[in-house]
Amino acid sequence: MAGLEPLYAWARPAISRPQDALVCGIHWELIGHGYRCVGTGDQPGPDERKSELLPAGWEANKEVYTLRYKSTDDAQELLLKAIMVEDSMILNVMDRSSQKVADVTLAVANYINPEHLDDFHKVFKNTEELRTRITSGIIAPLGAPAGTARKEPEFKEDMHWDENPLRLPPRQPMGARAPSRPSPLSPFAVGGEDLDPFGGRSGGMIVDPLHSGIPQPRIDPSSGIPGRLPPGAVPPGARFDPFGPLGIGRPGPDPDHLPPPGYDDMFM
Repeated sequence: MAGLEPLYAWARPAISRPQDALVCGIHWELIGHGYRCVGTGDQPGPDERKSELLPAGWEANKEVYTLRYKSTDDAQELLLKAIMVEDSMILNVMDRSSQKVADVTLAVANYINPEHLDDFHKVFKNTEELRTRITSGIIAPLGAPAGTARKEPEFKEDMHWDENPLRLPPRQPMGARAPSRPSPLSPFAVGGEDLDPFGGRSGGMIVDPLHSGIPQPRIDPSSGIPGRLPPGAVPPGARFDPFGPLGIGRPGPDPDHLPPPGYDDMFM
């Protein structure tokens, strides 16, 4: 309950009984949910102002504590009565704007150490339980003020799109650098083409004797093919489909040397 310590130090001269300390803790929990105290008693007084502090005379009646609160946007006005019944405190809260009523019963000894009223670090106990009881028994039934609902942390997926080949890549803005892809020689690229057949990746199980994933020098047919075409035989920029082997330096077997599927079928 961050912020309660300076409030308790300020209110310490007025705290003489365990229920005083408990009211102080309940008050600060309401402050944390977006309410501000405007005064004591059932009816408003002159020149009242919203404050995070307890108003003067808040501890005058040790049997019935009466405090009034307003939300920071003035949409809700709460009337809180803390009634002592033997060793328990009954909290009765009414929202005057909606006429909704909520109540909670707290055992004072479960949350206050009466022998340590002078020591803030020892006077409160089970603060998380107290916070839960106030939230579930008062704040939730009456409705938290607008803009004070606590947001749950959002899960952010950090995995890059390229790590999941089943996801479509995001659109790249103009001038943006395209995401890097694994090298075809990388051992971690094995199987990439099978997972992403339309992505232009390499490393699949399809036999590729020409190693098409590795950039090859581009042939300019207009310069001629030694022993086959003289220079200038193919106009610059014209479409040209090479015929025959492209030279002795070509790596791997020639595709023309591979037998067609079912070549040994006599009915083919």
